[in-house]
Amino acid sequence: MIDRRGGLLVVLLVLGAGWGITQPLSKIAVSEGYRHFGLVFWQLVIGVLLLGPVVWARGRGLPRGRAQWGMCTLIAAIGTVLPNSASYQAAIYLPSGVISILLSLVPILTFPLALAVGIDRFGWGRLAGLGCGMVAVILLIAPETSLPDRAMAAFIPLALIAPAFYAAEGAVVGKWGTLGLGPIQLLFGASLVGVVMTAPLALLTGQWIDPRPPWGAPDWALILSSIAHIVTYCGYVWLVGQAGAVFAAQIAYVVTGAGILWAMLILGESYSGWIWMALGVMLMGLFLVQPRREGVLVMAPVLPHDGPRPDEDPV
Repeated sequence: MIDRRGGLLVVLLVLGAGWGITQPLSKIAVSEGYRHFGLVFWQLVIGVLLLGPVVWARGRGLPRGRAQWGMCTLIAAIGTVLPNSASYQAAIYLPSGVISILLSLVPILTFPLALAVGIDRFGWGRLAGLGCGMVAVILLIAPETSLPDRAMAAFIPLALIAPAFYAAEGAVVGKWGTLGLGPIQLLFGASLVGVVMTAPLALLTGQWIDPRPPWGAPDWALILSSIAHIVTYCGYVWLVGQAGAVFAAQIAYVVTGAGILWAMLILGESYSGWIWMALGVMLMGLFLVQPRREGVLVMAPVLPHDGPRPDEDPV
């Protein structure tokens, strides 16, 4: 029989695999003309439909007061609308595996931001982790044979927008907390606000997606990636509560590796030696920036926001 820690490890691997598949699914979602505002809108709608029953079943209800809704608005903007829009745009031009590598920068970029807002202490090892992340990006951009098409290098900065926003969001939540909102309740409130934000953007930019059948591969990819995102996010929050933030933080490695493997299996992507080298350096950077003790704020790799703080209800 599998002991408790072994069972938690299995959960970690399953969640990481589920999270990793969202990147190749995003690639499929933009493959036939769907664009970011329309995709983000329906992603948020699906999130509201899935999270609503969970929030009400736990007796949380809607956020209350101007301050809580203000936090939801901030999280919607910097945790979903802006980074997800950039990720969908980047998926048009870059291999899915490369985007997965770049998204693993979130914990690495969080370190200098956490220092800036005073919620972390300087450490040479974590500084080295930041350096590894920068070296990995250089390995993706500089060599002429790193990417399938040299012109793709121009879109690497676009793919860096999402991890930068996710890291900023983590620093904001780490500094000011969630104003009494549980993490799933906060995500639900942010999803509601995000729907209101993106509906006019999708309509005014001509990116509206007609939800009526028949559905093609991009439609199913959007639905499946949205479901995978919500299910794995809720699973991650549960895992933090069961195993602690430090153990759950190891999901960063699984998400990155799984994202590349899924891209190879689903999209048939292949990578140069430079990209594999960038992956190795990035994983080393992740190892160096990971916290080594319990009770610290941990930024998940592809999350709209981090897990619960030590003083909050994990669900």
